[in-house]
Amino acid sequence: MPDDFKYLALAESGLSNVVSPSNAAGFWQFLPSTAKQYNLTVNAEVDERYHLEKATVAACKYLKEAYAKFGSWNLVAASYNMGIDGLQKQIDTQKQKNYFALLLNDETSRYVLRILALKEIAGNPSKYGFKLENSDFYKPLKSRTFLVDSTITDIAQFAINQKINYKQLKMLNPWLRQNTLTNKAKEKFEIKILIPS
Repeated sequence: MPDDFKYLALAESGLSNVVSPSNAAGFWQFLPSTAKQYNLTVNAEVDERYHLEKATVAACKYLKEAYAKFGSWNLVAASYNMGIDGLQKQIDTQKQKNYFALLLNDETSRYVLRILALKEIAGNPSKYGFKLENSDFYKPLKSRTFLVDSTITDIAQFAINQKINYKQLKMLNPWLRQNTLTNKAKEKFEIKILIPS
């Protein structure tokens, strides 16, 4: 995967677990239907669009699938914004396979350039007036993984049993959407547990 595609997540969400007006969610802004297509669980208790690692794997699968179809990373980025089928329809209608020769909606027309602009600014912050000090950066959090394959009836109590609080657990596991994890299918979930510093 080209390294520049990390800036696609920045363009999509500002690297925040946000929800769009169309109900796309997480860093990679998956719609529920697309998330399920890429094997992410989306229900009332678990929404893996908010699971950074799993959603990133799903985004990479999408991008590789789009590249296999279009053969152009510019078109791949455009398809992430408007969908593979939507972009293919425009390619068929306009008989063009060059992103810069296609007349697309305003948002998609600016999309690749927006990603490139974000790459330039993030790669050269001082050139654009951003002076970052060491204190401006987040310190890495230490965590361990707890494998769960059963139901958790009270996640707040589960957190206390792990010697952390509910807020700390949710900070590292935003994909857990309720205070319960009903796991009738005995799926294996990895819950990150904060290691106090």
